Formats: sequence, structure tokens, C-alpha cells
Amino acid sequence: MHFLRDVYEEHLDEAAFLWTQWERALAAPDRTLADTETVEERLLAHLDALVVGGAPVAEALLLPALESEEPTRLSAALWALLAQPDVLKTSTMEALLGTLPGELRSAAQRALELSGRRDLPGVVLQPWQGMQEAPFVALALDVLAFRREVSRPPLERLSHPDGQVVAAALRGLWPLPPEVEALWLARLLKDPRPGVADAALEAGLVSGAGAAWEACRARVTGAARAARLPMVVLALGGERRDLELLVGLLGREDARADALWALGFSGRREAAEACLELMGERRVAPLAAEAFSAITGLEWAGPYVLPREEPEELPPLVEDLSQDLEPRPEDALPVPAQPAVAAWWKEARQRFSEGKRYLWGREFGPDVLLDALEQGPMWRRPVLALELAWRSQGACLVQTRAFTHQQRTVLG
Repeated sequence: MHFLRDVYEEHLDEAAFLWTQWERALAAPDRTLADTETVEERLLAHLDALVVGGAPVAEALLLPALESEEPTRLSAALWALLAQPDVLKTSTMEALLGTLPGELRSAAQRALELSGRRDLPGVVLQPWQGMQEAPFVALALDVLAFRREVSRPPLERLSHPDGQVVAAALRGLWPLPPEVEALWLARLLKDPRPGVADAALEAGLVSGAGAAWEACRARVTGAARAARLPMVVLALGGERRDLELLVGLLGREDARADALWALGFSGRREAAEACLELMGERRVAPLAAEAFSAITGLEWAGPYVLPREEPEELPPLVEDLSQDLEPRPEDALPVPAQPAVAAWWKEARQRFSEGKRYLWGREFGPDVLLDALEQGPMWRRPVLALELAWRSQGACLVQTRAFTHQQRTVLG
């Protein structure tokens, strides 16, 4: 069957490019759900065109693209193939995932997470859970957790020797069954394997387990380098002793950036003032300003922002090819004009009462939290979604890395 190859190649190229833009928007400090939705609509238009092309396009373009070293090109091709159940065989998927390196396997996982295919859990993922290879098991559990399609709690996986399987199983247990909280949680909160303690912490928080809070304090006070997630959880809790602990971490250079991030979620007047002080330190000034804004609602425009300095000469060529040249989300943050912000705060401070919590200048409450998830910057939404899950004891789960139309359905 003849098809316009050049046209579909352009669709695939555009889908890969827009997938990259969309993923960046999901974590951007200067993008909202509406902004991200605009990029997403263009992405889905190109993906749908690839599906409409049918078997000829799948065989000539999409299946070969699964061997691409470009992650988002692989994601786009696999997503389109998954929408055509008769084209992609499960054995092909297994062969593909068995040879992919980490970054490309993550790209394949994203296509599985976002796929609209309804039989995915039973046809593709269920058989993988019974395999011996840990990467297959972890990937299947993670995709099911992302899609909130865990049919049976994977309790037996909590004793798996591979940490990535244990962490993935925990992500599918929101909230925790009582027997897991009673028998497993305390040990998993101290598990040294990468990702396990954080996954246990999130699951414990959503379940309302007191052990999760104590684990946070232990990790923040006892570790040589305090981790970001425990700091954020302590900020959400709002206890004075935890706020004082986080403010104290601003004096440690290795913890300063993470502590600023966490303080933005605390919503406290004292935290805003601590952030204001650090706006004079060039290296962390943008992070301090963004956290200050998350509490007070000050918009970064006009006199409150310094003009960006243009480099006088081009940076030297990077010889270390392992160095990550991808832009970081915080690179988009403005540099604050501290004197102007201090003058604004002198007038605005009286509107913020000590002991109360504020989110974007509004006193915290359920409606304010939902509005922030609907209209706030994308990069703060995962933590706010975690808080919503915690405060609802797992009844309200918003997957902030899903397509925006799915997120809006849940928020509605």
C-alpha cells in the first residue's frame, strides 16, 4: 500500500520534538497546566496522524524507530504502535526492553504509562510481573502504579531482593494495606537500596502512618546530606520544630537549595523572610525568590526582577561528553531585585499572620490547594498532588505526569 512517506516522517519528527517540549513543560517553573495543554494538543495531533497511517506507516517508520537512540522518538513511535494492537507483538516488546539501556527503557516506560490502550494491564503487563528479570517486573509494577490499575496488591514483591522492584511495588500501594504498615513499613523506611526509603515514605505519608514523619526527622537531622523529599514532607506538616529545622539547614551549603525548595511549601511567614534574606546570594537567589513567591504570591515582573546578564563571550567547548547539557528547570527562574522585594514585603508583611500557612498569598485550605494544582506552576504540582493524596488518605490521586486532559478529569 502506497503512503506519503515524507509526510509521515515529518509527523514522527514533530512528535519526537514536541514530546521533548511537553516533558520539559511538565517540570517547568514558568509553565501552567494550560500552557502545557497547548503543547500537548500539538503533540497528540502528530501522534494520532501516525496511528491513522496504519500498518504501512507502522512497518516502514514506527517499528524501525524503536531502535532509535533518541528517547522521545522511541516514546512517540511506541505510543503510536501501542494504539494499533494488531501490529506490535508482545514478544517484540520483550525483545526490545531486554536490550535497551536505562534512558531508553525509561522512554519506553513513558509510552506504556501514557498509552490509551485499555487491555494493556492484562495483555502486556500482567505476564511481565511473573518473570524472573527484575527490570521487567519493576517496569510492569511502575506502569500499573502510574495508571492506577493495580488489581491486586503486590505484597510478595516487598521481599524481592532487587530494590527497584520493592520501590515499584510500594508506589502501587497507596494507601498501604494495614498488614504492610504494621509489618513492613518501619524496615522499608530505613532500607538503604536506592529509591526504596523514598517510596516507603510517600506510601506511609499517604496512609497517615506516624512512622513516616519520624523517619523524615531522622533522615533530615541524622544524614550527612539531608534528602529533598524528607525536607518537603516536614514542610507540609507545618510543625514549628520542623520549620526551625529547615530554616537551620539554610546555613549548610550542601542543603541550602533543597531547604529553600521545601520552605516554599511550608507557607509560613518566617520561611518567606528566610527566603528574602537569601535573595542577596547570587547562586541561590532565583530559588529563594521562587519559594518566596510560592508563599506570598508576589509575581515576578517589573521592578522585582533584574535583567538577565548576557555572557560577554561564548562558553568554552565541553570536552567531558558525560556532562549533562540539558537545561534545568531552575534555569528559567528570574533573578530577583532584593531591595524592591524587601520594600514590597515591608508593606505586605502585615497580611501574613504568624502560625498560619499561605499558598500563593492565600490562606491555605482545600480550595486553595485545588486551585494551585489547576493554575500553579508545573514544577510544584507533584508535591501538591502528594499533599492532596495525604490529606485525602489516598482518595484523591492526581498523576501530574499524565496527559493534561486526564489530570483535568481527576481534578474536576
